[in-house]
Amino acid sequence: MSNNKTTLVIMAAGLGTRYGEGKIKQLDPIGPNGEIIMDYSIYDAKAAGFDKVVFIIRKDIKSAFDEMIGKRIGEHIQTEYVFQSVDDIPQRFKPVGRTKPWGTAHAVLACLGTVKEPFVVINADDVYGREAYVKMHEFLQNQTSKDDIIHLAMPAFKISNTLSKSGTVTRGICTADESSKLVSIVETYGIERNLDGSITALTAKGAQTKQTLDKYSRTSMNMWACPARFIDVLENCFENFLEKNAHDSNAEFLLPSVIGELIKRGIADCKILETSDKWFGMTSAEDKIAAQQAVKEEIEKGIYPHNLWGGGKLYHLN
Repeated sequence: MSNNKTTLVIMAAGLGTRYGEGKIKQLDPIGPNGEIIMDYSIYDAKAAGFDKVVFIIRKDIKSAFDEMIGKRIGEHIQTEYVFQSVDDIPQRFKPVGRTKPWGTAHAVLACLGTVKEPFVVINADDVYGREAYVKMHEFLQNQTSKDDIIHLAMPAFKISNTLSKSGTVTRGICTADESSKLVSIVETYGIERNLDGSITALTAKGAQTKQTLDKYSRTSMNMWACPARFIDVLENCFENFLEKNAHDSNAEFLLPSVIGELIKRGIADCKILETSDKWFGMTSAEDKIAAQQAVKEEIEKGIYPHNLWGGGKLYHLN
């Protein structure tokens, strides 16, 4: 196995509009000593062997980040910031006059010039579980291929392990080929667990009809392992996206869409890595209670120490 440096990239520039006026959900404490949701993601990543964390944020919340997590995390792992801005587009497309963020792939593009090593990118408001980080880190460490294909990976969660108790969720339902390579991701809306234990979803966005999902359906949670040169490819993809969508105020440059297109064009492939971990996160304010309970249960199991950074030895898994 090689000993490549690896980085955790955390997308935290989202506005958090569903979490209540004036609140930044990524900075809302859920742990017994004021730990926020990113603390647990970073702890898991460091335990799995990651060397650095890069936060993608908006400049206007930089001070809040420094106070809530940046200064503290910097004592335990190398930490850097990059900034996502709607105005960060190629000069020939300016001025576009857009106010809505361009999406997750544009967020990762903000890392150009800063992230120069293999990386895993995650959402700031999701906790994915230790197993996913271990498998993604091993994938990145074992990439020795010199071919032109961009080799990516994603953990596949069981849909039953990704549901919210406070309402419906939207998930990417995945299909794979016989070699566990990603074939497609279908954005699926209104997913919920019913009283009888069945899992249903809308047949399409805004539809009135429902479909039943297999509880073992493979699900993408927007966690991706990528080589450093993936960011360079994103730069070209973004220009192509803007050629068609620069003046569409609702168009979003999203990682699943970009990756799906690269796979279709034969530029990339994506290994699906099965995980039995259970996701928890904070999409709405109601999710905070469930997240606090999930942390409490993980502490009781010995997965996390009660005082995450000051009251327990970091448990290295590899």
